[in-house]
Amino acid sequence: MDINSASTVVLQTLTQAASQDTTVLKPAEEQLKRWETQPGFYSTLLNIFTNHALDINVRWLAVLYFKNGIDRYWRRIAPHALSEEEKSSLRAGLIANFNEPVNQIATQIGVLIAKVARLDCPRHWPELIPTLLESVKAQDDLRQHRALLTFYHVTKTLSSKKLVADKKLFQDLATGIHSFACSLWNHHTDTFLQQICTGDTGAIHSLERTLLSLKVLRKLTVHGFMEPHKNLEVMEFLNAVFERLKQFLECRRQVNQENTCSEKLEKTIILFTKVLLDFLDYHPFSFISLIQRSLEFAVSYVFTGAGEGVVFERFIVQCMNLIKMIVKNDAYKPAKNTEESKPETMEAHKIKIYFFNYSTLTEICRRLVSHYFLLTPEELSMWEEDPEGFAVEEAAGDSYKYSLRPCTEVLFLDIFHEYSQTLTPVLLEMVQNLHGPTNVDNTVGLVVKDAVYNAIGLAAYELFDSVDFDQWFNSQLLAELQVTDIRYKLIRRRVIWLIGQWISVKFKSELRPMLYEAILNLMQDQDRVVCFQIVSTEIFDFLGD
Repeated sequence: MDINSASTVVLQTLTQAASQDTTVLKPAEEQLKRWETQPGFYSTLLNIFTNHALDINVRWLAVLYFKNGIDRYWRRIAPHALSEEEKSSLRAGLIANFNEPVNQIATQIGVLIAKVARLDCPRHWPELIPTLLESVKAQDDLRQHRALLTFYHVTKTLSSKKLVADKKLFQDLATGIHSFACSLWNHHTDTFLQQICTGDTGAIHSLERTLLSLKVLRKLTVHGFMEPHKNLEVMEFLNAVFERLKQFLECRRQVNQENTCSEKLEKTIILFTKVLLDFLDYHPFSFISLIQRSLEFAVSYVFTGAGEGVVFERFIVQCMNLIKMIVKNDAYKPAKNTEESKPETMEAHKIKIYFFNYSTLTEICRRLVSHYFLLTPEELSMWEEDPEGFAVEEAAGDSYKYSLRPCTEVLFLDIFHEYSQTLTPVLLEMVQNLHGPTNVDNTVGLVVKDAVYNAIGLAAYELFDSVDFDQWFNSQLLAELQVTDIRYKLIRRRVIWLIGQWISVKFKSELRPMLYEAILNLMQDQDRVVCFQIVSTEIFDFLGD
Protein backbone atom coordinates (compact mmCIF):
# COMPACT_ATOMS: atom_id res chain seq x y z
CA MET A 1 0.00 0.00 0.00
CA ASP A 2 1.65 3.22 -1.20
CA ILE A 3 1.31 5.73 1.62
CA ASN A 4 0.76 8.85 -0.44
CA SER A 5 -1.88 7.38 -2.71
CA ALA A 6 -3.47 5.38 0.10
CA SER A 7 -3.84 8.20 2.63
CA THR A 8 -6.78 9.80 0.83
CA VAL A 9 -8.61 6.49 0.41
CA VAL A 10 -7.99 5.34 3.98
CA LEU A 11 -8.96 8.76 5.33
CA GLN A 12 -12.22 8.66 3.40
CA THR A 13 -12.96 5.14 4.65
CA LEU A 14 -12.22 6.10 8.27
CA THR A 15 -14.55 9.08 7.89
CA GLN A 16 -17.29 6.71 6.72
CA ALA A 17 -16.51 4.31 9.60
CA ALA A 18 -17.12 7.20 12.02
CA SER A 19 -20.58 7.76 10.55
CA GLN A 20 -23.80 7.16 12.49
CA ASP A 21 -25.41 5.74 9.34
CA THR A 22 -25.02 1.95 9.41
CA THR A 23 -25.38 1.69 5.64
CA VAL A 24 -22.23 3.80 5.36
CA LEU A 25 -20.46 2.50 8.47
CA LYS A 26 -20.65 -1.28 7.83
CA PRO A 27 -19.01 -1.34 4.37
CA ALA A 28 -16.28 1.00 5.67
CA GLU A 29 -15.53 -1.31 8.62
CA GLU A 30 -15.33 -4.30 6.28
CA GLN A 31 -12.92 -2.46 3.99
CA LEU A 32 -10.69 -1.45 6.92
CA LYS A 33 -10.63 -5.07 8.08
CA ARG A 34 -9.43 -6.17 4.61
CA TRP A 35 -6.63 -3.58 4.76
CA GLU A 36 -5.39 -4.74 8.18
CA THR A 37 -2.94 -7.19 6.59
CA GLN A 38 -1.80 -4.88 3.77
CA PRO A 39 1.79 -3.56 3.93
CA GLY A 40 1.80 0.18 4.55
CA PHE A 41 -1.65 0.30 6.17
CA TYR A 42 -0.32 1.10 9.65
CA SER A 43 2.07 3.70 8.29
CA THR A 44 -0.95 5.36 6.70
CA LEU A 45 -2.85 5.22 10.01
CA LEU A 46 0.15 6.81 11.76
CA ASN A 47 0.15 9.68 9.27
CA ILE A 48 -3.56 10.19 9.82
CA PHE A 49 -3.72 10.21 13.62
CA THR A 50 -0.64 12.44 13.90
CA ASN A 51 -2.23 15.02 11.56
CA HIS A 52 -3.84 17.42 14.02
CA ALA A 53 -5.76 19.23 11.28
CA LEU A 54 -8.02 16.23 10.67
CA ASP A 55 -11.34 15.47 12.38
CA ILE A 56 -10.88 14.21 15.96
CA ASN A 57 -13.24 11.26 15.51
CA VAL A 58 -11.35 10.08 12.45
CA ARG A 59 -8.01 10.39 14.21
CA TRP A 60 -9.43 8.54 17.21
CA LEU A 61 -10.51 5.65 14.99
CA ALA A 62 -7.09 5.57 13.32
CA VAL A 63 -5.41 5.23 16.74
CA LEU A 64 -7.74 2.39 17.75
CA TYR A 65 -7.15 0.47 14.51
CA PHE A 66 -3.40 0.94 14.95
CA LYS A 67 -3.57 -0.27 18.56
CA ASN A 68 -5.59 -3.35 17.63
CA GLY A 69 -3.11 -4.08 14.84
CA ILE A 70 -0.24 -4.23 17.34
CA ASP A 71 -2.00 -7.04 19.21
CA ARG A 72 -2.62 -9.01 16.00
CA TYR A 73 0.28 -8.41 13.65
CA TRP A 74 3.30 -6.97 15.49
CA ARG A 75 4.82 -10.24 16.67
CA ARG A 76 7.16 -11.80 14.12
CA ILE A 77 5.42 -15.18 14.38
CA ALA A 78 1.94 -13.73 13.80
CA PRO A 79 0.13 -14.54 10.53
CA HIS A 80 0.48 -11.54 8.17
CA ALA A 81 3.07 -10.02 10.54
CA LEU A 82 4.32 -6.52 9.77
CA SER A 83 7.70 -6.36 8.12
CA GLU A 84 10.72 -5.39 10.20
CA GLU A 85 11.26 -2.41 7.89
CA GLU A 86 7.75 -1.04 8.47
CA LYS A 87 7.93 -1.67 12.22
CA SER A 88 11.21 0.25 12.40
CA SER A 89 9.62 3.17 10.56
CA LEU A 90 6.55 3.08 12.82
CA ARG A 91 8.63 3.03 16.00
CA ALA A 92 10.52 6.11 14.83
CA GLY A 93 7.29 7.89 13.89
CA LEU A 94 5.60 7.16 17.22
CA ILE A 95 8.25 9.01 19.25
CA ALA A 96 9.09 11.73 16.72
CA ASN A 97 6.82 14.26 18.43
CA PHE A 98 5.03 14.35 21.76
CA ASN A 99 2.66 17.13 20.83
CA GLU A 100 -0.81 15.56 20.64
CA PRO A 101 -3.29 18.31 21.67
CA VAL A 102 -6.27 16.03 22.49
CA ASN A 103 -6.04 14.31 25.89
CA GLN A 104 -7.96 11.18 24.96
CA ILE A 105 -5.93 10.59 21.81
CA ALA A 106 -2.67 11.31 23.69
CA THR A 107 -3.60 8.63 26.23
CA GLN A 108 -4.31 6.10 23.47
CA ILE A 109 -1.00 6.90 21.77
CA GLY A 110 0.76 6.40 25.12
CA VAL A 111 -0.96 3.03 25.51
CA LEU A 112 -0.05 1.83 22.01
CA ILE A 113 3.58 2.93 22.43
CA ALA A 114 3.61 0.88 25.64
CA LYS A 115 2.21 -2.11 23.74
CA VAL A 116 5.05 -1.88 21.22
CA ALA A 117 7.54 -1.41 24.08
CA ARG A 118 6.31 -4.61 25.72
CA LEU A 119 7.31 -6.53 22.60
CA ASP A 120 10.37 -4.58 21.40
CA CYS A 121 11.99 -2.68 24.27
CA PRO A 122 14.90 -2.58 24.78
CA ARG A 123 16.25 -5.09 22.27
CA HIS A 124 14.61 -3.69 19.13
CA TRP A 125 13.82 -0.24 20.47
CA PRO A 126 16.82 0.93 22.51
CA GLU A 127 16.14 4.59 21.75
CA LEU A 128 12.67 4.64 23.38
CA ILE A 129 13.66 5.26 27.01
CA PRO A 130 16.44 7.81 26.23
CA THR A 131 13.99 9.70 23.98
CA LEU A 132 11.34 9.75 26.71
CA LEU A 133 13.84 10.89 29.35
CA GLU A 134 14.99 13.71 27.11
CA SER A 135 11.45 14.74 26.23
CA VAL A 136 10.22 14.97 29.83
CA LYS A 137 12.90 17.64 30.36
CA ALA A 138 11.46 19.77 27.55
CA GLN A 139 10.52 23.40 28.29
CA ASP A 140 7.37 23.07 26.18
CA ASP A 141 4.54 22.19 28.58
CA LEU A 142 2.56 20.08 26.12
CA ARG A 143 5.55 18.04 24.97
CA GLN A 144 6.68 17.51 28.56
CA HIS A 145 3.24 16.32 29.68
CA ARG A 146 2.72 13.97 26.73
CA ALA A 147 6.20 12.47 27.14
CA LEU A 148 5.55 11.96 30.86
CA LEU A 149 2.19 10.37 30.10
CA THR A 150 3.86 7.97 27.67
CA PHE A 151 6.69 7.32 30.14
CA TYR A 152 4.12 6.24 32.71
CA HIS A 153 2.34 3.84 30.35
CA VAL A 154 5.65 2.34 29.24
CA THR A 155 6.91 1.75 32.81
CA LYS A 156 3.51 0.38 33.84
CA THR A 157 3.54 -2.11 30.97
CA LEU A 158 7.18 -3.17 31.33
CA SER A 159 6.78 -3.63 35.09
CA SER A 160 3.93 -6.10 34.54
CA LYS A 161 6.01 -8.62 32.56
CA LYS A 162 6.40 -11.93 34.38
CA LEU A 163 9.30 -13.79 32.76
CA VAL A 164 12.52 -13.80 34.78
CA ALA A 165 14.53 -12.30 31.92
CA ASP A 166 11.97 -9.50 31.47
CA LYS A 167 11.97 -8.76 35.21
CA LYS A 168 15.76 -8.50 35.12
CA LEU A 169 15.54 -6.03 32.22
CA PHE A 170 13.05 -3.90 34.14
CA GLN A 171 15.25 -3.98 37.24
CA ASP A 172 18.20 -2.79 35.15
CA LEU A 173 16.00 0.00 33.78
CA ALA A 174 14.79 0.98 37.27
CA THR A 175 18.32 1.09 38.66
CA GLY A 176 19.35 3.41 35.85
CA ILE A 177 16.45 5.88 35.97
CA HIS A 178 15.06 5.85 39.54
CA SER A 179 17.24 8.76 40.61
CA PHE A 180 16.17 10.82 37.59
CA ALA A 181 12.49 9.95 38.21
CA CYS A 182 12.86 11.10 41.85
CA SER A 183 14.37 14.40 40.79
CA LEU A 184 11.59 14.90 38.27
CA TRP A 185 8.91 14.15 40.86
CA ASN A 186 10.47 16.46 43.45
CA HIS A 187 10.75 19.26 40.89
CA HIS A 188 7.09 19.06 39.82
CA THR A 189 5.94 18.63 43.44
CA ASP A 190 7.82 21.70 44.66
CA THR A 191 6.60 23.70 41.67
CA PHE A 192 2.99 22.77 42.37
CA LEU A 193 3.20 23.60 46.09
CA GLN A 194 4.68 27.01 45.30
CA GLN A 195 2.07 27.74 42.63
CA ILE A 196 -0.93 26.66 44.70
CA CYS A 197 0.19 28.94 47.55
CA THR A 198 0.43 31.96 45.24
CA GLY A 199 -2.77 31.22 43.32
CA ASP A 200 -0.90 30.57 40.07
CA THR A 201 -3.29 29.15 37.43
CA GLY A 202 -0.53 26.85 36.23
CA ALA A 203 -0.79 24.84 39.47
CA ILE A 204 -3.19 22.31 37.93
CA HIS A 205 -0.68 21.48 35.16
CA SER A 206 2.16 21.04 37.67
CA LEU A 207 -0.11 18.80 39.75
CA GLU A 208 -0.83 16.63 36.70
CA ARG A 209 2.91 16.20 36.15
CA THR A 210 3.39 15.46 39.86
CA LEU A 211 0.75 12.74 39.61
CA LEU A 212 2.27 11.19 36.48
CA SER A 213 5.84 11.24 37.80
CA LEU A 214 4.64 9.66 41.06
CA LYS A 215 2.89 6.91 39.05
CA VAL A 216 6.20 6.21 37.30
CA LEU A 217 8.05 6.10 40.64
CA ARG A 218 5.46 3.73 42.10
CA LYS A 219 6.14 1.17 39.37
CA LEU A 220 9.92 1.61 39.48
CA THR A 221 10.07 1.38 43.29
CA VAL A 222 7.75 -1.58 43.75
CA HIS A 223 8.78 -3.72 40.76
CA GLY A 224 12.28 -2.52 39.93
CA PHE A 225 14.34 -3.83 42.86
CA MET A 226 14.90 -7.29 44.33
CA GLU A 227 16.11 -5.92 47.68
CA PRO A 228 14.95 -2.31 47.73
CA HIS A 229 15.95 -1.75 51.38
CA LYS A 230 19.57 -1.94 50.23
CA ASN A 231 19.09 0.98 47.84
CA LEU A 232 19.52 4.30 49.66
CA GLU A 233 17.66 6.36 47.03
CA VAL A 234 14.63 4.05 47.12
CA MET A 235 14.36 4.24 50.91
CA GLU A 236 14.86 8.02 50.86
CA PHE A 237 11.98 8.30 48.40
CA LEU A 238 9.70 6.14 50.58
CA ASN A 239 10.52 8.19 53.67
CA ALA A 240 9.86 11.36 51.68
CA VAL A 241 6.37 10.04 50.89
CA PHE A 242 5.30 10.64 54.52
CA GLU A 243 6.45 14.26 54.45
CA ARG A 244 4.83 14.89 51.09
CA LEU A 245 1.61 13.30 52.34
CA LYS A 246 1.48 15.78 55.23
CA GLN A 247 2.10 18.68 52.84
CA PHE A 248 -0.62 17.56 50.43
CA LEU A 249 -3.14 16.88 53.20
CA GLU A 250 -2.58 20.37 54.57
CA CYS A 251 -2.77 21.80 51.06
CA ARG A 252 -6.10 20.04 50.48
CA ARG A 253 -7.43 21.44 53.78
CA GLN A 254 -6.64 24.97 52.68
CA VAL A 255 -7.83 24.65 49.08
CA ASN A 256 -11.46 25.44 48.33
CA GLN A 257 -13.50 22.43 47.13
CA GLU A 258 -14.38 24.38 43.97
CA ASN A 259 -10.68 24.77 43.13
CA THR A 260 -9.70 23.01 39.90
CA CYS A 261 -6.93 21.20 41.81
CA SER A 262 -9.22 19.74 44.48
CA GLU A 263 -10.04 16.42 42.80
CA LYS A 264 -6.49 15.75 41.61
CA LEU A 265 -5.14 16.63 45.05
CA GLU A 266 -7.17 13.76 46.51
CA LYS A 267 -6.00 11.44 43.73
CA THR A 268 -2.39 12.32 44.48
CA ILE A 269 -2.86 11.74 48.22
CA ILE A 270 -4.39 8.33 47.52
CA LEU A 271 -1.54 7.52 45.14
CA PHE A 272 0.98 8.24 47.92
CA THR A 273 -0.79 5.67 50.10
CA LYS A 274 -0.83 3.17 47.22
CA VAL A 275 2.96 3.46 46.99
CA LEU A 276 3.24 2.41 50.64
CA LEU A 277 0.61 -0.35 50.38
CA ASP A 278 2.16 -1.84 47.24
CA PHE A 279 5.65 -1.72 48.68
CA LEU A 280 4.47 -3.46 51.87
CA ASP A 281 2.64 -6.06 49.79
CA TYR A 282 5.61 -6.91 47.54
CA HIS A 283 8.50 -6.29 49.95
CA PRO A 284 7.37 -6.93 53.56
CA PHE A 285 10.93 -7.37 54.86
CA SER A 286 12.20 -4.26 53.10
CA PHE A 287 9.25 -2.41 54.67
CA ILE A 288 10.36 -3.19 58.24
CA SER A 289 12.22 0.10 58.67
CA LEU A 290 8.98 1.89 57.70
CA ILE A 291 6.62 0.02 60.06
CA GLN A 292 6.95 2.39 63.00
CA ARG A 293 6.55 5.50 60.90
CA SER A 294 3.62 4.03 58.94
CA LEU A 295 1.73 3.08 62.09
CA GLU A 296 2.40 6.43 63.76
CA PHE A 297 1.24 8.25 60.64
CA ALA A 298 -1.91 6.19 60.00
CA VAL A 299 -3.06 5.95 63.62
CA SER A 300 -2.45 9.66 64.18
CA TYR A 301 -4.64 10.75 61.27
CA VAL A 302 -7.38 8.13 61.70
CA PHE A 303 -7.67 7.66 65.47
CA THR A 304 -6.66 11.00 67.01
CA GLY A 305 -7.65 14.63 66.67
CA ALA A 306 -4.79 15.22 64.20
CA GLY A 307 -7.04 14.09 61.37
CA GLU A 308 -10.01 16.35 62.12
CA GLY A 309 -10.79 18.61 59.18
CA VAL A 310 -7.92 17.08 57.20
CA VAL A 311 -8.80 13.50 56.26
CA PHE A 312 -11.40 12.26 53.78
CA GLU A 313 -13.10 8.88 53.46
CA ARG A 314 -10.91 7.22 50.84
CA PHE A 315 -7.76 8.32 52.68
CA ILE A 316 -9.11 6.86 55.95
CA VAL A 317 -9.75 3.56 54.15
CA GLN A 318 -6.19 3.50 52.81
CA CYS A 319 -4.71 4.24 56.25
CA MET A 320 -6.81 1.51 57.84
CA ASN A 321 -5.70 -0.94 55.15
CA LEU A 322 -2.08 -0.02 55.89
CA ILE A 323 -2.57 -0.76 59.61
CA LYS A 324 -4.41 -3.99 58.78
CA MET A 325 -1.68 -5.21 56.43
CA ILE A 326 0.99 -4.63 59.09
CA VAL A 327 -1.05 -6.29 61.86
CA LYS A 328 -1.95 -9.32 59.76
CA ASN A 329 1.26 -9.75 57.75
CA ASP A 330 2.55 -13.32 58.07
CA ALA A 331 6.11 -12.11 57.48
CA TYR A 332 5.91 -10.27 60.82
CA LYS A 333 4.56 -13.20 62.88
CA PRO A 334 7.15 -15.34 64.70
CA ALA A 335 6.96 -19.13 64.65
CA LYS A 336 5.78 -20.87 67.82
CA ASN A 337 9.41 -21.66 68.45
CA THR A 338 10.89 -18.18 68.11
CA GLU A 339 14.34 -19.63 67.46
CA GLU A 340 13.04 -20.84 64.09
CA SER A 341 11.97 -17.32 63.07
CA LYS A 342 14.00 -15.06 60.80
CA PRO A 343 15.77 -12.14 62.51
CA GLU A 344 13.76 -9.76 60.30
CA THR A 345 10.51 -11.31 61.51
CA MET A 346 11.53 -10.88 65.14
CA GLU A 347 12.53 -7.27 64.49
CA ALA A 348 9.13 -6.50 62.94
CA HIS A 349 7.35 -8.31 65.75
CA LYS A 350 9.18 -6.23 68.38
CA ILE A 351 8.23 -3.01 66.58
CA LYS A 352 4.57 -4.08 66.61
CA ILE A 353 4.67 -5.01 70.31
CA TYR A 354 6.24 -1.66 71.16
CA PHE A 355 3.69 0.30 69.12
CA PHE A 356 0.52 -1.60 70.01
CA ASN A 357 0.65 -0.99 73.75
CA TYR A 358 -2.43 -1.01 75.99
CA SER A 359 -3.12 2.70 75.58
CA THR A 360 -2.91 2.65 71.78
CA LEU A 361 -4.98 -0.52 71.39
CA THR A 362 -7.66 0.77 73.74
CA GLU A 363 -7.94 4.06 71.86
CA ILE A 364 -8.12 2.32 68.47
CA CYS A 365 -10.82 -0.08 69.69
CA ARG A 366 -12.91 2.65 71.31
CA ARG A 367 -12.65 4.92 68.25
CA LEU A 368 -13.55 2.11 65.85
CA VAL A 369 -16.69 1.22 67.80
CA SER A 370 -17.83 4.61 69.08
CA HIS A 371 -16.97 6.60 65.95
CA TYR A 372 -16.52 4.52 62.81
CA PHE A 373 -19.15 1.88 63.58
CA LEU A 374 -21.90 4.47 64.10
CA LEU A 375 -24.57 4.54 61.41
CA THR A 376 -24.18 7.79 59.47
CA PRO A 377 -27.00 10.23 58.68
CA GLU A 378 -26.69 9.11 55.03
CA GLU A 379 -27.16 5.45 56.02
CA LEU A 380 -30.14 6.29 58.23
CA SER A 381 -31.70 8.22 55.33
CA MET A 382 -31.13 5.24 53.04
CA TRP A 383 -32.84 3.02 55.63
CA GLU A 384 -35.95 5.19 55.32
CA GLU A 385 -35.87 5.89 51.57
CA ASP A 386 -34.55 2.59 50.19
CA PRO A 387 -34.92 -0.19 52.80
CA GLU A 388 -34.15 -2.92 50.26
CA GLY A 389 -30.97 -1.16 49.20
CA PHE A 390 -29.90 -0.65 52.82
CA ALA A 391 -30.60 -4.29 53.70
CA VAL A 392 -28.64 -5.80 50.82
CA GLU A 393 -25.66 -3.45 51.02
CA GLU A 394 -23.44 -6.25 52.21
CA ALA A 395 -19.66 -6.17 52.56
CA ALA A 396 -18.37 -8.74 50.10
CA GLY A 397 -15.10 -9.77 48.50
CA ASP A 398 -12.55 -6.99 48.49
CA SER A 399 -14.99 -4.21 49.40
CA TYR A 400 -12.96 -3.52 52.55
CA LYS A 401 -10.20 -2.14 50.31
CA TYR A 402 -12.42 0.65 49.01
CA SER A 403 -15.44 1.18 51.30
CA LEU A 404 -15.27 2.64 54.79
CA ARG A 405 -17.75 0.48 56.72
CA PRO A 406 -16.44 -2.95 55.61
CA CYS A 407 -12.91 -1.59 56.02
CA THR A 408 -13.50 -0.58 59.65
CA GLU A 409 -15.12 -3.94 60.44
CA VAL A 410 -12.28 -5.95 58.90
CA LEU A 411 -9.68 -3.85 60.74
CA PHE A 412 -11.57 -4.33 64.01
CA LEU A 413 -11.69 -8.10 63.48
CA ASP A 414 -7.98 -8.36 62.66
CA ILE A 415 -6.87 -6.21 65.60
CA PHE A 416 -9.25 -7.94 68.00
CA HIS A 417 -8.06 -11.37 66.87
CA GLU A 418 -4.40 -10.36 67.27
CA TYR A 419 -4.83 -8.60 70.64
CA SER A 420 -7.96 -10.19 72.12
CA GLN A 421 -6.52 -10.50 75.64
CA THR A 422 -6.03 -6.73 75.80
CA LEU A 423 -9.24 -5.71 74.03
CA THR A 424 -11.81 -8.15 75.46
CA PRO A 425 -12.18 -6.24 78.79
CA VAL A 426 -12.46 -2.96 76.86
CA LEU A 427 -15.34 -4.29 74.74
CA LEU A 428 -17.09 -5.93 77.70
CA GLU A 429 -16.98 -2.63 79.59
CA MET A 430 -18.65 -0.90 76.63
CA VAL A 431 -21.45 -3.51 76.72
CA GLN A 432 -21.93 -3.22 80.49
CA ASN A 433 -22.40 0.53 80.13
CA LEU A 434 -25.42 -0.17 77.91
CA HIS A 435 -27.33 -2.44 80.30
CA GLY A 436 -31.10 -2.49 79.82
CA PRO A 437 -33.27 -0.98 77.06
CA THR A 438 -32.31 2.45 75.75
CA ASN A 439 -34.80 5.33 75.82
CA VAL A 440 -36.42 5.54 72.37
CA ASP A 441 -36.03 9.35 72.45
CA ASN A 442 -32.27 8.99 72.81
CA THR A 443 -31.29 8.72 69.14
CA VAL A 444 -27.57 9.00 69.87
CA GLY A 445 -27.84 6.28 72.51
CA LEU A 446 -29.59 3.96 70.07
CA VAL A 447 -26.92 4.47 67.41
CA VAL A 448 -24.14 3.86 69.95
CA LYS A 449 -25.81 0.66 71.18
CA ASP A 450 -26.16 -0.52 67.56
CA ALA A 451 -22.41 0.03 67.10
CA VAL A 452 -21.41 -1.82 70.30
CA TYR A 453 -23.69 -4.76 69.49
CA ASN A 454 -22.12 -4.83 66.03
CA ALA A 455 -18.68 -5.19 67.64
CA ILE A 456 -19.88 -8.00 69.94
CA GLY A 457 -21.31 -9.84 66.95
CA LEU A 458 -18.19 -9.46 64.83
CA ALA A 459 -15.98 -10.75 67.67
CA ALA A 460 -18.31 -13.64 68.61
CA TYR A 461 -15.71 -16.39 68.18
CA GLU A 462 -13.07 -14.44 70.11
CA LEU A 463 -15.53 -13.77 72.97
CA PHE A 464 -16.72 -17.37 73.36
CA ASP A 465 -15.23 -17.78 76.84
CA SER A 466 -15.89 -14.23 77.99
CA VAL A 467 -19.59 -13.67 77.27
CA ASP A 468 -22.45 -15.72 78.71
CA PHE A 469 -24.65 -15.17 75.68
CA ASP A 470 -27.51 -17.35 76.95
CA GLN A 471 -27.79 -15.27 80.11
CA TRP A 472 -27.52 -12.05 78.11
CA PHE A 473 -30.28 -13.24 75.76
CA ASN A 474 -32.57 -14.05 78.69
CA SER A 475 -31.88 -10.93 80.73
CA GLN A 476 -31.77 -8.26 78.01
CA LEU A 477 -31.74 -9.14 74.31
CA LEU A 478 -35.11 -10.94 74.28
CA ALA A 479 -36.74 -7.96 75.97
CA GLU A 480 -35.19 -5.63 73.39
CA LEU A 481 -36.68 -7.69 70.56
CA GLN A 482 -40.09 -7.10 72.16
CA VAL A 483 -39.85 -3.29 72.22
CA THR A 484 -42.34 -2.41 69.47
CA ASP A 485 -41.76 1.36 69.22
CA ILE A 486 -40.84 2.24 65.62
CA ARG A 487 -37.86 4.25 66.90
CA TYR A 488 -36.37 1.08 68.42
CA LYS A 489 -36.08 -0.57 65.00
CA LEU A 490 -32.29 -0.03 64.93
CA ILE A 491 -31.87 -2.25 67.97
CA ARG A 492 -34.45 -4.88 66.93
CA ARG A 493 -32.65 -5.28 63.61
CA ARG A 494 -29.20 -5.36 65.26
CA VAL A 495 -30.25 -7.88 67.94
CA ILE A 496 -31.56 -10.24 65.24
CA TRP A 497 -28.23 -9.93 63.42
CA LEU A 498 -26.32 -10.37 66.71
CA ILE A 499 -28.17 -13.59 67.54
CA GLY A 500 -27.43 -14.81 64.02
CA GLN A 501 -23.71 -14.26 64.72
CA TRP A 502 -23.80 -16.06 68.07
CA ILE A 503 -26.24 -18.91 67.42
CA SER A 504 -23.53 -21.08 65.89
CA VAL A 505 -21.06 -20.13 68.64
CA LYS A 506 -23.01 -20.43 71.90
CA PHE A 507 -26.80 -20.70 72.21
CA LYS A 508 -28.66 -23.35 74.25
CA SER A 509 -31.29 -25.36 72.41
CA GLU A 510 -33.85 -24.83 75.21
CA LEU A 511 -33.82 -21.09 74.45
CA ARG A 512 -34.89 -21.64 70.87
CA PRO A 513 -38.69 -21.72 71.49
CA MET A 514 -38.51 -18.23 73.03
CA LEU A 515 -36.41 -16.99 70.12
CA TYR A 516 -38.79 -18.62 67.64
CA GLU A 517 -41.79 -16.90 69.23
CA ALA A 518 -40.02 -13.53 69.20
CA ILE A 519 -39.15 -13.96 65.52
CA LEU A 520 -42.74 -14.85 64.60
CA ASN A 521 -43.86 -11.60 66.20
CA LEU A 522 -41.12 -9.67 64.42
CA MET A 523 -42.26 -11.03 61.05
CA GLN A 524 -45.16 -8.62 61.46
CA ASP A 525 -42.76 -5.70 62.11
CA GLN A 526 -43.77 -2.57 60.25
CA ASP A 527 -40.13 -1.81 59.38
CA ARG A 528 -39.00 -3.62 56.24
CA VAL A 529 -35.30 -3.54 57.13
CA VAL A 530 -36.02 -5.52 60.30
CA CYS A 531 -37.97 -8.07 58.26
CA PHE A 532 -35.19 -8.31 55.69
CA GLN A 533 -32.67 -8.90 58.51
CA ILE A 534 -34.71 -11.80 59.86
CA VAL A 535 -34.74 -13.72 56.58
CA SER A 536 -31.10 -12.97 55.81
CA THR A 537 -29.55 -14.29 59.06
CA GLU A 538 -28.55 -17.86 59.86
CA ILE A 539 -31.19 -18.15 62.58
CA PHE A 540 -33.67 -20.11 60.47
CA ASP A 541 -31.05 -22.71 59.56
CA PHE A 542 -30.39 -23.45 63.22
CA LEU A 543 -34.03 -23.34 64.30
CA GLY A 544 -34.77 -26.02 61.73
CA ASP A 545 -32.15 -28.42 63.14
